[in-house]
Amino acid sequence: MSVSYRQPGVVLTDHRFTVPLDHDAPDGETLDVYAREVVAGDKAGQDLPWLVYLQGGPGFGANRFIGKQAWLERALKEYRVLLLDQRGTGHSTPVNRQTLPLRGGPAAQADYLTRFRADSIVRDCELIRRELTGGAPWTVLGQSFGGFCAVHYLSTAPEGLSTAVITGGLPSLDAHADDAYRAAYPRVERKVAAHYARYPQDVERARRIADHLLAHDVVLPNGYRLTVEAFQSLGILLGGSDGSHRLHYLLEHAFVRTPQGSVLSDAFQEDVQALLSYAGHPLYALVHEASYGQDTRPTDWSAERVRAEFPQFDAAKTLTGDGPLLFTGESVHPWTFDCDPALRPLRETADLLAARTDWRPLYDPERLAANEVPVAAAVYHDDMYVDTGHSLTTARAVRGLRTWVTDEFEHDGVRAGGPRVLDRLLALARDEA
Repeated sequence: MSVSYRQPGVVLTDHRFTVPLDHDAPDGETLDVYAREVVAGDKAGQDLPWLVYLQGGPGFGANRFIGKQAWLERALKEYRVLLLDQRGTGHSTPVNRQTLPLRGGPAAQADYLTRFRADSIVRDCELIRRELTGGAPWTVLGQSFGGFCAVHYLSTAPEGLSTAVITGGLPSLDAHADDAYRAAYPRVERKVAAHYARYPQDVERARRIADHLLAHDVVLPNGYRLTVEAFQSLGILLGGSDGSHRLHYLLEHAFVRTPQGSVLSDAFQEDVQALLSYAGHPLYALVHEASYGQDTRPTDWSAERVRAEFPQFDAAKTLTGDGPLLFTGESVHPWTFDCDPALRPLRETADLLAARTDWRPLYDPERLAANEVPVAAAVYHDDMYVDTGHSLTTARAVRGLRTWVTDEFEHDGVRAGGPRVLDRLLALARDEA
């Protein structure tokens, strides 16, 4: 039963949907998928078109907005919005170290997790759309990985879409995970250089922390083992609009003097574990590289293998000289599962996923070349998470897709830019800009 309630300026309604685990076996096992409907308070009784939001990730539930925050303010002027917790995330049937053993051993868990990629998410959307709209097509807003899902939607079920709007999420149609990471490491290096240019005092701070971690076995209060590689992965912050500033403020209070000498402060450790822990979104770590799988090539821990091609990211080598320590970005490694207590029981499952060679194609270039759905995409000029070159190549492959290439925003522009980003993209899709 749906339940409605209010926040300032909006009416919210909780929805739960039952979907097949495997859409090719609709009479088999099922999952719950949760979604939150949002409508402007003064339009609650009106017959409005629907916009479904596909969150970035993979593995994150939809944003928990309060009132008309961020892009929602613009959307609610004309849409009834559905904030979807994609399968396995948020308030949907959970996937984590506590629930996966219900499947059986690691092999059964890995098989189960193959059902949590963009193809299954889009088929969930189609079932939900028919239930909510009576069959009418809706608009999709895809952020980051949500954009990957939107391109899959255009490839497989364009009849379900009236418009597609994508922000920071145009994927390569044919790149292997290796290609994605070979493009990513140089981008990350540029972001780190820009951070140090802004905050030159952080060069010595980061080196000091890394040197301490190489010499000490540091375990955070939640049981996370803070290695130097894990510390470097805090560079994931640098892809957001305020990420450089957040990293700077984190580094400035790293050490405290004690009777035993300088140690990493409790405050620093508390902040770091909140940033690094996957306890709230373990599915991200499990299927992040699998979201690139499209052929018989295994992903085979791509980020880890490709990192070896960029020795400048080796902290131990850096500290033998006087150069700046390089942070890393959006990547998952085998050691991620060894460091994080929320992931340790799932290491073998993750290894089996990395070895799979039976991935289905996610995109249909021929169908995209014949696309008739109005599509607009924001492509951020030097996006740390999604390669700009790959995105522009895909933009040219989708008939009628209009791009807005901008360096005004980072990857989180749809949040940081408030209503402006969505307003601009809707205008482009409607040929009004």
